[in-house]
Amino acid sequence: MSMKNILIVDDAMFIRLNLKIMLEKNGFAVIGEAENGAVAVEKYRQLSPDIVTMDITMPEVDGITALKKIKEIDKNCKVIMVSAMGQEKLIRDAIMAGARDFIVKPFTEEKVIKVLNKL
Repeated sequence: MSMKNILIVDDAMFIRLNLKIMLEKNGFAVIGEAENGAVAVEKYRQLSPDIVTMDITMPEVDGITALKKIKEIDKNCKVIMVSAMGQEKLIRDAIMAGARDFIVKPFTEEKVIKVLNKL
């Protein structure tokens, strides 16, 4: 199985760093990071990652809007939403918009890797 390329999207740098460490430790290649949805769409276009971890609530362009834009670029995109506790409605909206799965903060390494390996 080849190494999967990941784009990490989150406005919190410590979360991006945390995810990057977890993913790289488990054999994923983090090929890009974005701090908001607008940057995420640009990076998706440039990098064509296998999987995107997408924070839902971000400044400028939120995760669900970015997800919809990425779906327009690549209808088969694999986007996993990352949300805070109590964002069930937003998670539902994201799944309706085409997200493949979701991870709830605070997340454990085990949970993150399990969700990514399901893809």
